[in-house]
Formats: sequence, structure tokens, C-alpha cells
Amino acid sequence: MFNIIRSVIISPTTKAQYNKFFEEIYVASIQNYWKLKLHLRRKTHFLLLALTLIGNSGFSIAQSEQLQLPRQMAWTAYNLGSTGYNQAVAIGAMLREKYNVTLRVIPGQNDVSRLLPLKMGRVDFTANGVATYLAQEGMFQFASKEWGPQPLRLLMPPNGLTNKAVAAAADTGITRFSDLRGRRVPYVRAAPALNISMEAYLACGDLTWDDVVRVDFPGYEASWNGIINGDVDVAFGTTVSGPPFRLEASPRGIFWLPAPHDDEGCWDRMLSIGPYFTKHIATRGASVSEINTHEAGTYPYPLLTTLIEQDSELVYNLTRAINENYADFKDSDPGAIGWAIESQVFDWVVPYHEGAVKYWQEVGVWSESLEAHNQSLIRRQEVLSFAWEEVANKNLDSEAFAALWQQTRATYLSEAGFDPVWQE
Repeated sequence: MFNIIRSVIISPTTKAQYNKFFEEIYVASIQNYWKLKLHLRRKTHFLLLALTLIGNSGFSIAQSEQLQLPRQMAWTAYNLGSTGYNQAVAIGAMLREKYNVTLRVIPGQNDVSRLLPLKMGRVDFTANGVATYLAQEGMFQFASKEWGPQPLRLLMPPNGLTNKAVAAAADTGITRFSDLRGRRVPYVRAAPALNISMEAYLACGDLTWDDVVRVDFPGYEASWNGIINGDVDVAFGTTVSGPPFRLEASPRGIFWLPAPHDDEGCWDRMLSIGPYFTKHIATRGASVSEINTHEAGTYPYPLLTTLIEQDSELVYNLTRAINENYADFKDSDPGAIGWAIESQVFDWVVPYHEGAVKYWQEVGVWSESLEAHNQSLIRRQEVLSFAWEEVANKNLDSEAFAALWQQTRATYLSEAGFDPVWQE
């Protein structure tokens, strides 16, 4: 026991004092037990004081390394059962186990219902989709007086092993996007993220909506039911989601249309409509595997997002907690593998929060070029804010207001050297 106690002493001076002390104890024990007891009584206060100082020092170090997270947090996410919701719940379980944090995950039926609680301050973060970019731009469902461009910031944009792409029914014989001319293509009402993505892929084949037969559907699931039932020829979605597997198992079969990465014309046209796409080789999904890969595009999902005013320390600590404990939730859902640090997309189209940047700098993955890119995105948001100030108080009906905003937005961005992307 004495050897164990001795081993914790670091200071040479203190060590010498302890050696002398234990030698005295040994001699005293040989001479007389009662003298030993009296000796210990006099010396015990010194031993306790030393051990207390050592213990407090270790405690302080441990405390400084412990992340400080609130006892309760709330996020919004996609619908119950979606991969985005499942991943958020898995991260919540990790936070509960590691940091005693209770994470409430609130499912949202659409983009507005996921972002509105964040805008109103009712949740801290959202595990959202590509509508994060649309909200930043103040476009489509966010082009109203109630919304406008939002100063959103990223913490982590996971990028898994899947693609967001267009599948054709195998029995159609469609094998490339140019084959879609005159074919039936779904348009999902009130879902601009889906329709813009489809439009971007049409552009890969040098087509527009005017070159295809547009068939309207009330929702994502309905559009896939449409291809299974023979009402349309293609559908847009994630390779690993449920509907593509149903198409694969149906008599029609499934074939994912490629967007070859070496086709510069295809990608230039795609990115002019959907700049949020990144080139990607998928290895998971319906009729997709490591052997049968799919070459097309994707975008991060779910995007862990907050507002610019979110506390930097909280953002830093949450980013760190998720990254350092990735192994605890990576197997919770097929898409959770996208949270690995090597799968993060650091040069996307929405800027990172300063708290997240601080952490990514510390772990050595944030470069000068990434910082320059991030500052450019922040500047874009500032320009959008100036443009919004010019129109926000205009007394116009919703249609006229949206038209004025779109025109003003395009003018401000163009004059500042940015691509408006969407303009009449």
C-alpha cells in the first residue's frame, strides 16, 4: 500500500518528504506499536493534506476535459421512421449515456415545419435536408414576408454511402437522361427540393421540364407509387430509402440513371440549377452495392443546422461530442456512417458556425482554403440580408412580393459577384 501511495507523488521534494516519513513509520513500528499509533496521529494530517491536493489537481484536470452540454436539448428532424429521424434519435441516446443530456427529437412533416421551430427559438438545432440551402437563399417556400433569407449555420453535414438520384423503371429501356425526352416525369407539389433536384438531373441530359411530360403527385411516396404502378417512368430519391426497394422488387424493376463524373457538360448544367449537388459513387441502395456501384450525385443529409446567434461554446461542444463518440451510434442506421469525419463535406453551400469551425480547426481538418470558402458564404448571406431589407416592408400581395424579392435578390447577388442561381 505504501508503494502505491508513493507512486502518486510527482514532486521530488514531496517524494523526499514521503520517503523520510515512511522510514520514520517503519522504525517506530519496530520499536513500539503504541508509539507508531501516536506517530501516525501527528503525521496523518500531512498525508491527508497531500493526497487532497493531489486529488483536487486531478479533479480539476478531469473537469476541464469534460464537455459542458445542457441537460436538455431539442432538435427537429424528418418524419418518424425516416433515416434522418433515426440518426437524430441515435445521437440522442449517445448524448444521454455519455453526458446525461436528454435530447427531444421533434419530427417535422415538411421543410417549413422543421425550420420554423428553429427560427422561433423553440429548438436549438435541426437535422434538416437540402431545404437548409433554400432557406438561406430565401427562395421558393421561403420567399414570403414571413421568411426571407435565413442566417443558417452548419455543424456537421454527414455524407453517407448513398446517392440522391433518379431511377427509371427497368422495363422502359431508359439508360441515360437524354432518353427522358417525351417521357413521363413526376412533379411533387409543394416540394421544391425534390423538383429542383429532378430539374438538375434533366439538365444533365440537356433537357428541361418543357421536354418531358410532367405528372403531378401530392408527395414523395406517391411519386414512387406512380412509377411502380406505371403512371410515370422515373422518380427521384435516395438510393437507400424504402420506395426504391419496392420498385426493385416489383415486376418493373429498377435502373439508376448515371451522371458520369467526367461529363463536364452534364455537371455544369446540373450545378447551375442545383449547386448543392456533389459528385459521388454510391455503394448502398436498391440494386446498388460495392460491386454494382452508382455514379451520380448526392448532397449531405441530415444537415445538423442552427442559427448564427447560437452559443459558440454549445456548438463547439456538441460538434466535438458527436465526432468523438461516432463509434457509439454509427451502426444505428445505414446512413449513420456518414457522420464519420472523413465523410464530412466542408466546402458545401451553407457556411459553418464559428463554434464548429473552432473544433474542426483543432482536429486539423480546417484549411485556409476552407476558411476562405466559408467567409465567401457568409458574405453571400450578408448580401442576401441587405437585399431583404429593401423589400421586407413593401405592402404587396404575396405573389407580387415574391416577384419583387426574386428580382431584388438577383440584382444584389449579381452586383456583389455571386451567382443568383434562380432568377426569371
